[in-house]
Amino acid sequence: MITTQTKNTLLAGLLAMVRHLSQHPFMGLPAPDRISATNLINVRELSKLMLNGWSAEYALRITPVVNDQQYLHSSLHWTFPQAYYSILFTARALLLMRGCSVSNDELVARKVASMVVSGLYPQGLNYYLTGTPHDYNAKRLQGGAALFSVLTQTRDKQLKKQGNQVQTNPKTAMRSPRTGEVLDKLGPEHYKALADQTGPTCFFNVLHRLRISSNQPNPDVLTTDELDVRELHACLVELVNRINQVHEAYLAKALGLDNYQTLVAGLPGYLNESFVNERLNTLIPILAK
Repeated sequence: MITTQTKNTLLAGLLAMVRHLSQHPFMGLPAPDRISATNLINVRELSKLMLNGWSAEYALRITPVVNDQQYLHSSLHWTFPQAYYSILFTARALLLMRGCSVSNDELVARKVASMVVSGLYPQGLNYYLTGTPHDYNAKRLQGGAALFSVLTQTRDKQLKKQGNQVQTNPKTAMRSPRTGEVLDKLGPEHYKALADQTGPTCFFNVLHRLRISSNQPNPDVLTTDELDVRELHACLVELVNRINQVHEAYLAKALGLDNYQTLVAGLPGYLNESFVNERLNTLIPILAK
């Protein structure tokens, strides 16, 4: 059980996501018959995406736990992206299986949010947020204040980014009906338009914030002086484990268990003899229902 407290909204939200998931054990897929493999599926590309996702998860899991606190904090520069990209690649594989080949991560986020809204994710991951600032509407959310806070903060950032993109483009900028000038301040009706363009905010949008690059450090996730980094690492591992388990279950259901087992058997030994095969063994009785 995660017990650490932090004033960092993103990190507190991640901890709340894990606590929320712990209250909802994975018992099966909410819509097993609503996802099927397209006849045009590229199995080679699908396998490549899953290999990338599993390799990132493997790298996350083997991060050494040492007593050097400075090293542990430095490790966040790679463990946060490993967690995000693992989920990104398995989500892309799930979308590819449905006939949607997409690599842009923001577009992947919109597709995942759409699947969340349509009920394809189980309880514990099926919540989302819509609306505009000061009028947000949480759906299926029972995870407490910290989870609501990280969703609202994430949506604030999404709407701000969308607004900047719209307003800096002369062709799309919203203008004053009186003067024709580009608006400096947006009103409720303008935010409504931005919200429609942005789509819902879900768990994937929160995890999207874990990206860190060498030339763009992420202050959201690197201000962790008050946090037990070992516990945060365990939190990331559990988040990736649970989300990838859902993606794998849909893939196995759509491909057929025999075909999915063949895919796993073809993995390098460091993967098919580890957590990938362990999760497969937990999926077999679930998929047999």
